[in-house]
Amino acid sequence: MKAPRGTRDILPGEVEKWQFLEGKIKRICRLFGYGEIRTPIFEHTELFLRGVGETTDIVSKEMYTFMDRGERSLTLRPECTASVCRAYMEHKMYGDLQPVKVYYVGPMFRYDRPQAGRYRQFHQFGVEVFGTEDPTVDAEVIALSLVFFRELGLSEFELHINSVGCPECRSSYRGKLQEVLKERVGELCHDCAGRYEKNPLRILDCKSESCRELTEGVPLMVDNLCRECGVHFEEVKKALDVLGEAYVVNPRLVRGLDYYTKTAFEIISPVLGAQSSIGGGGRYDNLMSEIGGPDTPGIGFAIGLERVLLAMEAAGAKLPVGNLVDVFVATAGVPGEIALKLVMELRAAGVAVEKDYMGRSLKAQFKFADKKGARFLVILGEEEIAAGQATVRYMARGEQENVELKNLVRYLSGLVEEA
Repeated sequence: MKAPRGTRDILPGEVEKWQFLEGKIKRICRLFGYGEIRTPIFEHTELFLRGVGETTDIVSKEMYTFMDRGERSLTLRPECTASVCRAYMEHKMYGDLQPVKVYYVGPMFRYDRPQAGRYRQFHQFGVEVFGTEDPTVDAEVIALSLVFFRELGLSEFELHINSVGCPECRSSYRGKLQEVLKERVGELCHDCAGRYEKNPLRILDCKSESCRELTEGVPLMVDNLCRECGVHFEEVKKALDVLGEAYVVNPRLVRGLDYYTKTAFEIISPVLGAQSSIGGGGRYDNLMSEIGGPDTPGIGFAIGLERVLLAMEAAGAKLPVGNLVDVFVATAGVPGEIALKLVMELRAAGVAVEKDYMGRSLKAQFKFADKKGARFLVILGEEEIAAGQATVRYMARGEQENVELKNLVRYLSGLVEEA
């Protein structure tokens, strides 16, 4: 038996890297005033049809949808923003102090072609802010994502920003774009030909070289914003300028979800080659009403953690190595229960400790302790027990000393704390 295609196991030795990322996320989000939210892994399919948009690749091609035993259509969440919006609405969080600021970390599911850093079950870290249209919140959300990357040792990236307008200014722009493209529809790729009627803005974001050439010189959304959207975008840029954050205005940046309004942004890492995006997001002021809730402005981002780990490795950023053991207790001719009692006393004192359970020779136990990454080795033999002592070896230095058994737990606790 093997794991399903596009999924993978995260084993001891690697999972420490994930715990490292999650620790950074929790610390940074606390500093920024974001509380954690956890939503179900599956939702009613209608939530994503209405929230993400039926014309998106996610909904039309990539969702894992099934009927449950009650003949209800359910979908494994392909993204989390719609789920968080549903939770905000269902639990009447609009009655709480505004804005509501939350973050999430968890698995998402998309039926996509597996490739480096892209899986069918993948993990995202994201934040959402509800209840304010203040452009400085847009800047804060963007800044939080950049702080996260820098904390991980990633500095070689570009921030791309754009404004995709609101339904009012986008409606008139859509007509202009369709008018320019109507003679070229037959030359567009299959996906873009389908987008021409349903969502022509997505054509500008196509990665196909031929489609990019066909859309050279077309009107751009950023040049057709209404006054409100134009002012909002200028204020976002001004806030980023004050923060000293460099950015590139990318008028072709649309993002792959229908719910975006006004601000859209993406973080690009050159170390990842062609698939260079390591995160992005934007504002979605109409999403809540689309899924049946009250008019509530919102903004957020999502960052793929598999992509982040790839970028860190490519950039040579420091990642923790699994080290599950502080102390290893090696025995020779000593009853197992005596070693077990010492092991449990050390654990109660906050020391990560292991002992041999396989009947290895003393020499083999030394090798095993080294492979487990133990920093200190306790040797208990018949002579040591008779003398009321244990030998403590410093693995890195190869030095050792005798310690009285009655003082051993306190002594090792102090060594581990100092190390």
